[in-house]
Amino acid sequence: MKIEQKKIDEWKAKHGDLYQISVEGKSCLLRRPTRKDISYASVVRDPMQLSETMLNQLWLDGDREILEQDDLFLAVVAKMEEVMKIKEAEIKKI
Repeated sequence: MKIEQKKIDEWKAKHGDLYQISVEGKSCLLRRPTRKDISYASVVRDPMQLSETMLNQLWLDGDREILEQDDLFLAVVAKMEEVMKIKEAEIKKI
């Protein structure tokens, strides 16, 4: 996967942090999910379909084989948890 730096800079300005996930020489570039993405995907009940929906929502660019080949797809989905990681809040009783 080869992406021009100009395009990466545009995506960073629009989406913030970007993530490249690679497996067996194939890779994809994902953005962090928004509340809208999570809301859109939340209606999906099947866990595998949910993963596919989220991957499609966050996908910016990459090798299409990741979306088409189960072994590549499953490897990328396993790493998506890190992309979707949320900040930890603190609670304090006052």
